[in-house]
Amino acid sequence: MTPSHDTAPRLADRWADLRLRVLSASILIPLALISIWLGGLLFALVLLAATVGGAVEWTEMVRAGRASTAALAAGMLYILLAAAALLWLRADPAVGRTNLLFLLSLVWASDIGAYAAGRAIGGPRLAPRISPAKTIAGAIGGLLAAVAVGTIAAAASSTHFVIAGALSAFLGMVAQAGDLAESYAKRRFGVKDSGRLIPGHGGLLDRVDALLAVALAAAVLALINGRGVLLWK
Repeated sequence: MTPSHDTAPRLADRWADLRLRVLSASILIPLALISIWLGGLLFALVLLAATVGGAVEWTEMVRAGRASTAALAAGMLYILLAAAALLWLRADPAVGRTNLLFLLSLVWASDIGAYAAGRAIGGPRLAPRISPAKTIAGAIGGLLAAVAVGTIAAAASSTHFVIAGALSAFLGMVAQAGDLAESYAKRRFGVKDSGRLIPGHGGLLDRVDALLAVALAAAVLALINGRGVLLWK
């Protein structure tokens, strides 16, 4: 059956931002991977730049929404704690690189899975009052993608695949919660994006909202596991 003239543009509109997303990712992903792989001063500088950029965007969002100083302070503390968590997880010379690569892979998989499933399937909205664009299908797709990454990671580590899958499912849900939390903040402050730094994604916080939440949760899990180790022993 041939799509009608009205249906075809609507289907194309679902993927309208895909080219910009791919272009942005082709620049940001290599930078993130190189800094994590090399670690040390380079990683610290990249993380510092991202932290400052996120703090500036948060300040502008709070000003746009005319929120109180206490909202401003809470957001700043959240960003700083997440940055400290990432720095600590990378600091271990034996497993730090693996910790961060696992987290980034999981967050990226969750994001890609949610985007692909949401755009391809559509359907009922996940939280229409918070983020009208997010769908239940997208949430399920993102979670399944995150679990898949954890299972693959388990094959290359000493972690049992059931444990890795459960950990990935938990962090996948945390990633989506972080995404929704930032969407709520933007809606609360009356802004569409946190900024305009990244084409196809909006601001820096729009790109790392899930990672901030996952970093904090992962740091707690690594503390429980001991020695700053998240997944690998």
